[in-house]
Amino acid sequence: MATSTPYSHFSLILLSISSCVSGASIHRRLAVPDGYVAAPYYPTPHGGWTADWSESYRKASLLVSNMTLAEKTNITAGTGIYMGRCVGNTGSALRVGFPQMCLQDGPLGIRNSDHNTAFPAGITVGATFDKDLMRRRGEALGEEFRGKGINVYLGPSVGPLGRKPRGGRNWEGFGADPVLQAFGGALTVEGVQSKGVIAAIKHFIANEQEMFRMYNPFQAGISSNLDDRTLHELYLWPFAEGVRSGVGSVMISYNAVNGSACSQNSYLINNVLKDELGFQGFVVSDWLAQISGVSSALAGLDMSMPGDGAVPLFGDSYWMYELSRSVLNGSVPVDRLNDMTTRVLAAWFQMGQDSNYPSPNFDTNTQDETGLLYPGALFSPKGVVNEFVNVQANHADVAKEVARDAITLLKNINNTLPLKLNSTLKVFGTDAEKNSDLNSCSDQGCDKGTLGMGWGSGSARYPYMDSPIDGLKARGANYKFYDTNLFPITDKASPGDVALVFINADSGENYITVEANAGDRNIVGLKAWHNGDDLVKAAAKKYDTVVVIVHTVGPILMEEWIDLPSVKAVLFAHLPGQEAGDSLMQVLYGDVAPSGHLPYTIAKQESDYGESVELVGFQLGQPQDTFSEGLYIDYRHFNKEGITPRFAFGHGLSYTSFSFSNASISSVTPLTAVPPTRPAKGEVPSYSTAIPPASEAYWPEKFDRIWRYLYSWLDKSDADKAAAKANSTDKYPYPEGYSTVQKAGPAAGGAQGGNPALFDTAYTISVTVSNTGKVAGKAVAQLYVQFPTDISIDTPVIQLRDFEKTRELAPGESQVVKMRVTRKDLSVWDTVSQNWIVPNVGGDYGLWIGEASDKLGLRCGTSTGRCADDVKSPV
Repeated sequence: MATSTPYSHFSLILLSISSCVSGASIHRRLAVPDGYVAAPYYPTPHGGWTADWSESYRKASLLVSNMTLAEKTNITAGTGIYMGRCVGNTGSALRVGFPQMCLQDGPLGIRNSDHNTAFPAGITVGATFDKDLMRRRGEALGEEFRGKGINVYLGPSVGPLGRKPRGGRNWEGFGADPVLQAFGGALTVEGVQSKGVIAAIKHFIANEQEMFRMYNPFQAGISSNLDDRTLHELYLWPFAEGVRSGVGSVMISYNAVNGSACSQNSYLINNVLKDELGFQGFVVSDWLAQISGVSSALAGLDMSMPGDGAVPLFGDSYWMYELSRSVLNGSVPVDRLNDMTTRVLAAWFQMGQDSNYPSPNFDTNTQDETGLLYPGALFSPKGVVNEFVNVQANHADVAKEVARDAITLLKNINNTLPLKLNSTLKVFGTDAEKNSDLNSCSDQGCDKGTLGMGWGSGSARYPYMDSPIDGLKARGANYKFYDTNLFPITDKASPGDVALVFINADSGENYITVEANAGDRNIVGLKAWHNGDDLVKAAAKKYDTVVVIVHTVGPILMEEWIDLPSVKAVLFAHLPGQEAGDSLMQVLYGDVAPSGHLPYTIAKQESDYGESVELVGFQLGQPQDTFSEGLYIDYRHFNKEGITPRFAFGHGLSYTSFSFSNASISSVTPLTAVPPTRPAKGEVPSYSTAIPPASEAYWPEKFDRIWRYLYSWLDKSDADKAAAKANSTDKYPYPEGYSTVQKAGPAAGGAQGGNPALFDTAYTISVTVSNTGKVAGKAVAQLYVQFPTDISIDTPVIQLRDFEKTRELAPGESQVVKMRVTRKDLSVWDTVSQNWIVPNVGGDYGLWIGEASDKLGLRCGTSTGRCADDVKSPV
């Protein structure tokens, strides 16, 4: 999402004035490089054909059959920016028992609220490689959002995937690998929705940089140009798993894909998402991402947020009353409106929100108890808007556990860590202590003190910040803290002193610019912020033992200091949220051994990531970002090009050591080149397709309007005129390929997430993980697939397909870990047949198991059915 607190970011309003410009100039599909196509796909597939949603659709259809035109259009759009307690507020249909829905950020906690938990960010969760923690954090988030009366949790974020290391919002997701991202996203969805809250997985799709993402009066939003195979095997993979988990909503991104804006890209929404992936919930726009009315409806958009159209705060909308008009004049089929409405209601029923669901008890626009009920209105009534409901429960425990188990030990010479309790410490860097004015920067739009999260709509207010300095105090540590990012010339080092140097790197959403960085790290690149490199080097000159602790949104370059003799240990604490202190102390002092692993690759120089993944700068016309690297991002690229990174994807050290042995492989489901035929679609609700009478859109008599608030009604003369036009010869210019005939669906579909046969387990793999060291610790077993070498299809050397984290193992203790690979894991997307195929059914797939992508010690072969630990690693 990209909204802000009221009136604080004029850019939001300026960007949305796009509709004042000729539709022909910004709404048409602009030229993209040859070969990148957004083919038309109509009509929008009806929802309700999967058995696991049938009862919710039955209930929804009973309401829809009894709703008026204005009631239907009222619940498919927001009531306007800042027009209610939540960041997004739909209209209601109270006559049939449907209240306003509250939609609220964000992925790591309730944005702009109180008495909530500021959880670790998604990238931190990914670094745990712990499925149980991923799920439990989702459950805690669901409890808090429900407790505040929020219907829709605007998360998790699995797009951007992290193609660009400098990308501003990578930290909201779980890592630069589609499978790690998929597990993080799907388990979060399951956790959140287990509490009755609708999750809205985002941002669909290929929204890989912040700059130029939005359409504005002078320039179309950036076009991410990618081929069909790359779309399916990388960027769509996490969304498919989210849909398979039953996600209730999908949020569309700002950018275009192959020249067509995502908010009206019929290929992506109608074909890929709703037909191929069998998505049953509703598609919602990102805030102010909608750029047309009829076109977006026909392309499959179901809900417009926050509802505003041409100019926010002036009562203008692409939908609401305009959608009522478009249905009356026949340009938007009644069939499409009925499906939009049914999808919204079905998601509401699917999560059980029709029974004993709380109403919003907070206000995202103010921290005061009383305030404006509609802050965006010219004249708004006042009332109680915040009831200060405490939803934290014991969620700090899971937040701390995530923060602790994500901490990634990258270097530890001579067992410098863990520290001894009586160590004399010198602490350098402002990142060690919290900002003295916590939450003073709107949406965390500054880098002051301990970095617990990035900035933007994906942030949350801290109820408190347990900083590293707080942690040292609680330990009774012998330390001296220099609260500066310049090395103090007065400091004197004594023999045996240990220097703890705290550095960070920040990024966020581009409606806020921080230290000249417009969301993406466009100014600082991958360097540490605030002279971090110089601070480390200065400490390394004076101290024999330097421990570097990094809070960061993603990879940073370390070549200036990583090999200095004094730099004995390096820890990545990622973005720990409110629990930055004791979580770090538990690792620093050896209460627990570090067990985090890198969710991305750290290069030796930025150019090692590849030229095509650099940020796209200003271009005349629509900026073009062509994904010419295809499947080769992050470790896939490094392996293909033979580039040795500084630290590989999945790397993470411990205070102990582990062995992997006694691996075995078992065949479960025999493979075929093409999956078994997909199940046919089930029945869907059926309604009359007759255009309703104009009277269903008339303004109610003696209705007290709030100016700027968005309503779905029309003046009688406007409604009558629209109804009359339905019988005229002047028809809406429907797009190329437009049809109203429902399709049976693609071969790759058949259930939520795609053909259910794709998720059949092909092989199970068991491996014994043993703690061979002297202290307790947790290990992560990572499983990578290597496709047969004799196939003609180009595939990355290895690709992550599963992982499992052990419980804490005592010295000498072992645990048998089980993992699996599915049919889809062993398939590639065939762009001709538009299906997943196994390229060599009898070929020998290598299933590699180890502690990191560059530390794979075991190989199991699918053709031999044997595992060995005496083979050369593929990387």
